[in-house]
Amino acid sequence: MAALEQQTPIEETAADDIEMGDEGGDAAGGAGEDAGLTQMEPEVPKLVLFADLVKSPIVEVVVGTGEERTTYSAHEAVLIKAPEFAKQVEAFAPGSRRQIVYTDVDVEAMGSVIEYLYTGEYFPKKTSTARDAPLEKDPRQPTSDDDGLGLLVHARIYTLADRLQLPNLKSLAHSKIHRTASTAKGELAYARYVYRESNPEDTTIRKPVAAFWATRSFSLRHEAEPEFRAMCLEFPQFSYDVLQLVLDQQEKGRGRGGDGEASHRGPAVVPGSSRKRARVSQV
Repeated sequence: MAALEQQTPIEETAADDIEMGDEGGDAAGGAGEDAGLTQMEPEVPKLVLFADLVKSPIVEVVVGTGEERTTYSAHEAVLIKAPEFAKQVEAFAPGSRRQIVYTDVDVEAMGSVIEYLYTGEYFPKKTSTARDAPLEKDPRQPTSDDDGLGLLVHARIYTLADRLQLPNLKSLAHSKIHRTASTAKGELAYARYVYRESNPEDTTIRKPVAAFWATRSFSLRHEAEPEFRAMCLEFPQFSYDVLQLVLDQQEKGRGRGGDGEASHRGPAVVPGSSRKRARVSQV
């Protein structure tokens, strides 16, 4: 038995070495994990009070030309909420006049943009938080708005917000457009502005305009026949967009087994009545 035991020696295992290696690996891994957790911890955003905003330097925003030229004085910390303003503020040379000039911008629209940067809203405001809440009464606008002034207030803010890279203000202005009533002539004045000033790829504001006239032009164009014709000739894209929607509706009507006549006649609208266009914004 002794000889057999000598012939089959038991191989020893360096258990201590393995354990030390494992412990060392765990310690290093733990330290790495702790470092990783430290790096993953989000930075606490700096608290900015209103008092901090109004302590920032004043920047002049000069808008318009001639007698309409207007200067708005605003705090830098407020203005730089708009990326385009921030870019121009960064470009100020040391010791230079802190002034931003826009000669091609509507004066009232810029005033509304600055009001929004300070308060998160602009006049006229929504009367409640309800989805279909009407706007405050704007005494500047006529009762019968043949010039589309009420619509143009928000349309100009929309295009300026796009230029200043303020998407939330664009959405707010768009939602107010869909809460503003006008006449047929007023709608055409608004449509003309949209197709002249907005980005051709901006279907958010263009498509509702075309859809409005695609569904109502059969009855409303008679209220503004010369203006409607001029609009179609001046902006062929408007004519095409409207025609495309009309044809799409006729095609859908035939697909449902109809002859498309119902869609051709369009919905009944009382001539001269005020109404709101289809609401497509969720703001």
